[in-house]
Amino acid sequence: MLDLKLQFQGMREEILAAVTEVLESQRLILGPRVAELETQIASLTGVRHAVGCASGSDAILLALAACGVTGGAKVVTSPFSFFASAGSIAHAGGRPLFCDIEPDTFNMDPRLLAAALSSEVRAALPVHLFGQCADMDPILAACGARGIPVVEDAAQAIGATYRGSNGGGPERRAGSMGRAGCISFFPSKNLGGAGDGGMVTTGDDELAARLRLLRVHGGRKMYHHEQIGWNSRLDELQAAVLLVKLGRLATWSEARAQRAGFYDRLFNESGLPSRGLVTPPVIKPGRGHIFHQYTIRAQRRDSLREHLESAGIATGVYYPVPLHLQECFRPLGYAKGDFPQSERACEEVLSLPVYPELTEQAQRTVVGAISSFYGLATQRA
Repeated sequence: MLDLKLQFQGMREEILAAVTEVLESQRLILGPRVAELETQIASLTGVRHAVGCASGSDAILLALAACGVTGGAKVVTSPFSFFASAGSIAHAGGRPLFCDIEPDTFNMDPRLLAAALSSEVRAALPVHLFGQCADMDPILAACGARGIPVVEDAAQAIGATYRGSNGGGPERRAGSMGRAGCISFFPSKNLGGAGDGGMVTTGDDELAARLRLLRVHGGRKMYHHEQIGWNSRLDELQAAVLLVKLGRLATWSEARAQRAGFYDRLFNESGLPSRGLVTPPVIKPGRGHIFHQYTIRAQRRDSLREHLESAGIATGVYYPVPLHLQECFRPLGYAKGDFPQSERACEEVLSLPVYPELTEQAQRTVVGAISSFYGLATQRA
């Protein structure tokens, strides 16, 4: 699915030099590299502040806590997402309230969100899944009318862009549209570190100050604690690695988009979409998709995946079980059938290899193997 060793070899000396410099300085916690990375991520996102933390999960937790989520307050999010979207709501003291997805983008359906809002809802957490922004304008409008803060789960979407529902508005970056945005630097992300790491982006000065307080046990001064916070700081070593990679992010994102476009071409030539066997990703107008994943819908998905595995082709299922049907969320009272679009997606989605170093020949092999599963011959592109 992803060859991180190949990526590392292209910048090996730079990364080793950056790590060695940190070790020799012994400035290991919240040092100058973390500060520099925060400045650069804020600039990339188009906000005033970026606050590093220990993981993408913690980014959501800290952002919700800083927005005042506590005491069982409801937070609306998608049931079709990585566990951290809902798990961090619970860890912040909130209660996940799920809202079904659009079947084409896999992102939160703004119309259903508007219907789910009530006086008990303290925040909304739309997820920019697989690298494409959710339809933020109607989400922001529905929440803004009720004074409900929006926290963007942009863990998979660093650098993704949005120009409004019809694609005609000003360009905005994922993580800049809500009150806060949450980024993950998990190694497999488009901008991944050498371990866990995360960041919260915001244009709100007061919120940024609270985030910096909460990430160090709730204190501005050592051994003096204004609030009960967390130990959630981005390591200086991770920041050093990420700074080396950040300069390549735009090139990597463009390469991923090119690989996605080539997949689209191969699928169209195969005849699989026209027969309803495979549905390639749908990109809405005005969305700058960064393709953290290239995710198709496939008939007989599990059998197809076994077929590809037997051919030596790695795939991923993100995600096999929707959040409302996870065992740990049974007390929330949801049942099968409550969110049919999310449940259907869990049965059909399949993510294919997509990364900058992926060759066209490898992509032909992938689509050829899919075509052979469905009994179709492929043409050379």
